[in-house]
Amino acid sequence: MIYRSKAPLRLGLAGGGTDVSPYSDQFGGAILNATISLYAHASIEPIEENKIIIHSLDKNEEQHFAWNKQLPFDGKLDLIKGVYNRIQRDYDLPKINFKLSTFVDAPSGSGLGTSSTLVVAIIGAFVEMLKLPFGDYDIAHYAFDIERNDLQLAGGKQDQYAATFGGVNFMEFYADDKVIVNPLHVRPEYLNELENNLILYYTSMSRESATIIKEQQKNVIQGNEKSIEAMHHLKEQAKMMKEALLKGRLNEFGEILDYGFIQKRNMAHNISNKLIEKIYDAAKKAGATGGKISGAGGGGFMTFYCPNDTRFKVIETLNTFGGEIKNYQFTQHGLTTWTSL
Repeated sequence: MIYRSKAPLRLGLAGGGTDVSPYSDQFGGAILNATISLYAHASIEPIEENKIIIHSLDKNEEQHFAWNKQLPFDGKLDLIKGVYNRIQRDYDLPKINFKLSTFVDAPSGSGLGTSSTLVVAIIGAFVEMLKLPFGDYDIAHYAFDIERNDLQLAGGKQDQYAATFGGVNFMEFYADDKVIVNPLHVRPEYLNELENNLILYYTSMSRESATIIKEQQKNVIQGNEKSIEAMHHLKEQAKMMKEALLKGRLNEFGEILDYGFIQKRNMAHNISNKLIEKIYDAAKKAGATGGKISGAGGGGFMTFYCPNDTRFKVIETLNTFGGEIKNYQFTQHGLTTWTSL
């Protein structure tokens, strides 16, 4: 048998960064996001050899270990090891020799929540194999806890919940890691129009999100008024966009994105750079009414809202920068697991 899972990556539409502690603890955060048809995949195959094999297919990295209750961290494939080590510690698993393989449909550091989504997918494969009694909130919080506490990786909270729940969600974040996921029932014609008008563009620049996030956290701790005020505005942006989407006022989408782009640059100084600004300005001149940098910023994917069939001119312009347009569809389902006989 092979135990499989897949979890969708997400587009952060508004409010990005307000899910990061300590801002969310002190002020409460709010984010609007939607999952898309790009996935993190994981599979666990029991083997006869007395070992554990972990293999990242997209990174072409593989490690072999003699069976052990804890696998050593060495900077390679530590996300996979972190999930195994935590589940082993919490549930004292019987001796099971296996090969765990993963694949992600987007590059790491691209701003679509790849790392957190991969953790969710790996947990899902173990849940499928071991029949662990996890609900959606349990899986999402477990993934968050492994990343932030076990692996000490800086980041927010939205990615794990988006990957687990799927669909379009308005999420609220509070102290003590409290998260409320509000699924939005958006009319299909509104989602189809948004999908048609929203371009996903990969700049071909990956970045280390932790550095940007740590500066953002530092700004909150030190009471940097400019940074904190920007986060307040982004939280309001999420509420504005939620209302526009639910009521079908998609003509406001670009302006709301543009408002957020201006605010997000004030959160930390590495969020934007000269190339990002150049791409953004060119897209707007070609007909986009607004856009955003995905994830923490600094590179990775960007999204642009292009009304009235301006998408074709915008795509033509973006192609001159050497990046890549990524096709996608919105998805309604989050983490999915199954067993292959």
